[in-house]
Amino acid sequence: MRQDLYQHHDYYMIDDLLTPEHKVIRESIRDYVKTKLTPIIEDYAQRADFPKHIVRELGELGAFGPSLPAEYGCGGLDEISYGIIMQELERCDSGVRSTASVQGSLVMYPIYKYGSEEQRRKYLPKLAKGELFGCFGLTEPNHGSNPAGMETNFKDMGDHYLLNGAKMWISNSPLANIAVVWAKNEAGKIRGLIVERGMEGFSTPTTHGKWSLRASITGELVFNNVKVPKENLLPNVEGIKGPLGCLSTARYGIAWGAIGAALDCYDTALRYAKERIQFGKPIAGFQLQQKKLAEMITEITKAQLMVWRLGVLKNEGKATAAQISMAKRNSCEMALNVARESRQILGGMGITGEYPIMRHLMNLETVITYEGTHDIHLLITGQDITGINAFS
Repeated sequence: MRQDLYQHHDYYMIDDLLTPEHKVIRESIRDYVKTKLTPIIEDYAQRADFPKHIVRELGELGAFGPSLPAEYGCGGLDEISYGIIMQELERCDSGVRSTASVQGSLVMYPIYKYGSEEQRRKYLPKLAKGELFGCFGLTEPNHGSNPAGMETNFKDMGDHYLLNGAKMWISNSPLANIAVVWAKNEAGKIRGLIVERGMEGFSTPTTHGKWSLRASITGELVFNNVKVPKENLLPNVEGIKGPLGCLSTARYGIAWGAIGAALDCYDTALRYAKERIQFGKPIAGFQLQQKKLAEMITEITKAQLMVWRLGVLKNEGKATAAQISMAKRNSCEMALNVARESRQILGGMGITGEYPIMRHLMNLETVITYEGTHDIHLLITGQDITGINAFS
C-alpha cells in the first residue's frame, strides 16, 4: 500500500481567502483520502475495479450534494466548500471525484432544482447518505457534444410513460439504484425522468476495457419499453436548459477537482526531484527540472485563483455558464500538462504504480473530454465574447 505523503501547496496564500469552516472541511476530506483511499486506490485502478464501499463512506462524510439544503439531508454548505471537497477527492483519483460529482451535481441537483417536493423528500436524503446511488443519462451513441439531437424518447400511455432508447458513457450506471434520464416527449421537448432499477426493460451493461478512470465504474443505460410512473417526471423544467443546468454544476466541481490531480502530480514530482540523485546532486538542482517545477506551480496557482473567484461568483448567484466553461477547460488543460511534465521528471518510474502520476495522466485524458470537450468549451467562450454561435 502506498503511503500518502502529500503536503499542501499554496504559493499565493489563497488560504487567507478561505473561512475556518472551509479549512476544517478540507482537512476532514484530506484525512479520509490519506487514511482510507490513497492506500487502496492504486490496487483498484490496476484491477479496473470500483471500490463500492466508498459510496456509503462518502455519504457519511457529506460529500454528496454538500451545497444543497440541509432540510433534505444535505450539507447546506457554500459553493467554495463544494469545490474544496471535489479538489481533495480528485487529488486521490478522478474516478473518486466523479463518483461524488455525478451523485451530487447530476442526480441530486436536478431532483432538487427541477423535481417536485415529493421527489425531493423521497430521494435526496437517501442519496445524500449514500443509501441510494444514482447516475445521469444524457450522452447517446450518436449524440455526444450535440445532446439536443438525442433519440431517446417517451410516449404518454395514459397512466404511465413508455421510455425507449439508450445512453452510453454513464458513470455509476451498473450499480445505480436510480437514473436521471433526459428524453424527448412526443412533441420533441426534452424532459427529465427518474428511472429506477428493477423497472422492466431497463438494463445497465458495464463498459469494459477502459484505460482511463479504471477505479470508476462506467456503463450504458438501455430502455426497452420501460414503463415509468408519471410521478417520476421532473415537473419544473423543459428543454435542453434542464440537462445543461446540471452540467454547469458538475463542470464547476471539475474545475476545482482537476486542480487536485495537478497538485498531487506536482507534489510527487517535487519530492522525487529533491530525492533523486544524478550527476552527484538532486535533479531538482538542474535548471531544466526547476523550469518544469516553476511552471507547474505557476499554472496551478493561476487556476487556484480562478476557481476561488468563480466560487465567490457562484455563492453570489452571478457565475455564468460561460465562466464555468472557461474554468473547467483551463483546469483540465493545466492538470494534464502538469501530469505530463511530472511524469517526465520521474522518468521511467513515472509510469509505474509506485507513483500516482500515470494514473492521473490517464484519468485526465477523460476529464478533459467529458462534461463538454476541450474544444466545445473553447467555442462556448468564443460565442460568449463574440455573440456568434459557431456550433451551427
